[in-house]
Amino acid sequence: MSQIYSFAGENEFYRRGAIYPNPKDASLLLSLGSYVDVYFPPSKRSRVVAPTVFSAFEEKPVSIDVLPDECLFEIFRRLPGPQERSSCAFVSKHWLTLVSSIRQKELDVVPSNKSEDGDDDCEGCLSRSLDGKKATDVRLAAIAVGTAGRGGLGKLSIRGSSSVSKVSDIGLRSIGRSCPSLGSLSLWNLSTVTDNGLLEIAEGCTQLEKLDLNRCSTITDKGLVAIARSCPNLTELTLEACSRIGDEGLQAIARSCSKLKSVSIKNCPLVRDQGIASLLSNTTFSLAKLKLQMLNVTDVSLAVVGHYGLSVTDLVLSGLSHVSEKGFWVMGNGVGLQKLNSLTITACQGVTDAGLESVGKGCPNMKKAIISRSPLLSDNGLVSFAKASVSLESVQLEECHRVTQFGFFGSLLNCGEKLKAFSLVNCLGIRDLTTGLPASPHCSALRSLSIRNCPGFGDANLAALGKLCLQLEEIDLCGLKGITESGFLHLIQNSLVKMNFSGCSSLTDKVISAITARNGWTLEVLNIDGCSNISDASMVSIAANCQILSDLDLSKCSISDSGIQALASSEKLKLQILSMAGCSMVTDKSLPAIVRLGSTLLGLNLQQCRSISNSTVDFLVERLYKCDILS
Repeated sequence: MSQIYSFAGENEFYRRGAIYPNPKDASLLLSLGSYVDVYFPPSKRSRVVAPTVFSAFEEKPVSIDVLPDECLFEIFRRLPGPQERSSCAFVSKHWLTLVSSIRQKELDVVPSNKSEDGDDDCEGCLSRSLDGKKATDVRLAAIAVGTAGRGGLGKLSIRGSSSVSKVSDIGLRSIGRSCPSLGSLSLWNLSTVTDNGLLEIAEGCTQLEKLDLNRCSTITDKGLVAIARSCPNLTELTLEACSRIGDEGLQAIARSCSKLKSVSIKNCPLVRDQGIASLLSNTTFSLAKLKLQMLNVTDVSLAVVGHYGLSVTDLVLSGLSHVSEKGFWVMGNGVGLQKLNSLTITACQGVTDAGLESVGKGCPNMKKAIISRSPLLSDNGLVSFAKASVSLESVQLEECHRVTQFGFFGSLLNCGEKLKAFSLVNCLGIRDLTTGLPASPHCSALRSLSIRNCPGFGDANLAALGKLCLQLEEIDLCGLKGITESGFLHLIQNSLVKMNFSGCSSLTDKVISAITARNGWTLEVLNIDGCSNISDASMVSIAANCQILSDLDLSKCSISDSGIQALASSEKLKLQILSMAGCSMVTDKSLPAIVRLGSTLLGLNLQQCRSISNSTVDFLVERLYKCDILS
């Protein structure tokens, strides 16, 4: 008994054998049998197990969670590597939050750039995206900790939901403190992220090169200033619908980010001329792409673009309601846009004949021009622009209703020998020619022609194009209901590669037969969606003549099982994409023919084919396992 009460825990109580020489004495206290031995491994201290009389000697369980956060923080930051910290983060959300709050400079060990596979070149190679309900602070913390030991996070995209956003500054803090290799960050629709979150990114992610802020209403100039000061390698900046970012933030970016190559600003009401001027004047030799959309800027900004845009190759100007004709005229005369390659102007009231002509003269190397929703542009301005733009290769006009057929043909004749593509979209001023064109050289370089939804475009215009453009390879005549059979036949003399007659209700089997007979060796894409006069006869012509056709759209045509069987019977036809959407006369009887066509098909559209049963579709899905089927 004295041995029990005098035991202090400093030495092992007993190693082997019966505890008491006399078993009767032992049974009084421990109720142990006379032949029972209690063995304690040498590496462990022996315990005394007694009845409730000795409950004072029992050890109570102790948890590490009783330690304050400060102690846990010190433990976590002293772990030898990111894998160990990641393992700890999996224990609970509380530990995850603590681990993700450790800054890289607070680690007690030098962080290694090697991934788990030992690849030294994997730093910043991982990309993560969170959308909708999946975008939460907890997931961001998990990404921050989980990617630290696997090469590092290089690209992160967060798109919040239309309801309440679950991403806050806490989530961005985790990224900023654990992902120093982050190079690209995109934040969309995050009303709960403020400048504090962006400050964490700026402090921890100094290698940031691309920043995209979209509908981040609580981020102000303060956040953008922090990015500018800490991220000098920024090359791309996109701001959209950020109502509290203005000139101060842009000025900071301009002063500190000398490597800036691309800037896109849309619907930011606080951005004015001062911010644009500072941006252009400080990035004269680096900025290559510039988009200004729906901003409260005036002619001053366009004058600055024309003077300082020495490196700009791609320029987009859209919805600039306060810019007048003078702004475009000064921009063209600024002679700074010598390297401009592509110009897009949309819904700018200042685009007039004089303004567009000036732009054409001031951009001698421009190859692509898209002019959209310019109600003041007329035939004279379009022709003058074509004459001035000596390097122009592609022109697209959309919703320019004052442009008529004379402006269209005048620009074709004056664009020079480099023009390869011309597109008219929804230009209601276009009418059919009533007089012949003057004698002029052919448009020998034109390869692509697109006339879409211009209801006044008729047979006379197509006849003129057939004589003027002898080298066409791609023709898009979508929604032209005024063209008859004779008009289409004017274009069959060319070696056509792609043809789109979608919505041309007057297209007939005779036209398809003539086109396939003449262009069967070159035709690769044919779209006759919505041409209700097309029947099985056209399918027979296609099967007999087309050698390399890969994409065929027969949606809402008057074809039946016989037409599909004709296509399947061709040994030459190797279709990859076939659309029969809305072909109500195609039934289950076409199943064997579709299966034969399916040997090469990669895409099949059977939507709204009401005569094809679900069982047939299920069979095709199982049989044509390499083909994507829409039904």
